[in-house]
Amino acid sequence: MADLAVITGTTHGIGRVTARELAGAGYAVVMLCRDLRAAQAVREDILQRVADASIQAIQCDLASFASVRAAAALVRERFGRIRLFINNAGITTLQHQLSVDGFELTFATNHLGPFLLTELLRDRMTAPGRIINVASRVHLRGGLDLARVRSVTGRFNPLAAYAQSKLANVLHAFALARRLAGTAVTVNCLHPGVVASNLLPSWLRVIKPLISPQMFDVERGAQTTLYLALADAVMHDSGKYFDEFQTVRPALAAAYDVALQEALWEASMQWTGLASALAR
Repeated sequence: MADLAVITGTTHGIGRVTARELAGAGYAVVMLCRDLRAAQAVREDILQRVADASIQAIQCDLASFASVRAAAALVRERFGRIRLFINNAGITTLQHQLSVDGFELTFATNHLGPFLLTELLRDRMTAPGRIINVASRVHLRGGLDLARVRSVTGRFNPLAAYAQSKLANVLHAFALARRLAGTAVTVNCLHPGVVASNLLPSWLRVIKPLISPQMFDVERGAQTTLYLALADAVMHDSGKYFDEFQTVRPALAAAYDVALQEALWEASMQWTGLASALAR
């Protein structure tokens, strides 16, 4: 039986390439996507490119805790142990919006949904297993203001919101790596590079060349994710941040602050309802 890979956000960009390449590497791939029709089209495309690929799609809107819980339940019901788990999906927004659960939409989609999904499926990871968070070098410009996550007042800064969500991805990866130390399940995060895609908004196209030296196409942009997923060289690496050239780099200094990691973890547990579930 093929090893199982679960990945979010495969209808466009580097997620689509990652799903295709994992299927080509012999993994049974489960794609969790907001747009199920688009995901099915990606599935058909991969089946045409990869003979005998095992690839399935499940609807999952990371901005909705109910949708995340439903998707996780289907994964648990239909599939076995997970070898690779990749939090790839992400969004940027130009205007302040709240998720259906009442959280700033960028933060909800890029951190809270993936956090909840990871926790709901974490016990299904098999050793040796790998959990990968696709973050961004933009996190170096980020700060964590938990009080603002549910705020509906004040001026909205799209770059600050995105940078905060990407810093949360790194903090999450480091905190989870500590929790999984000694289990043979590793957790790492990465910057994929400046990736030219239809999902890159104009304001991010302006700022990203200031953060990374060049712009990649989606094929090249998927390479660090695939390296962390497949390379023997990083089989035992955990709690690290990799750049677009598959090299370990320092993350923002604040990302190594255990107290900050734990503050985000506890807030995420409370906001996603996991803390109350554990208390029952």
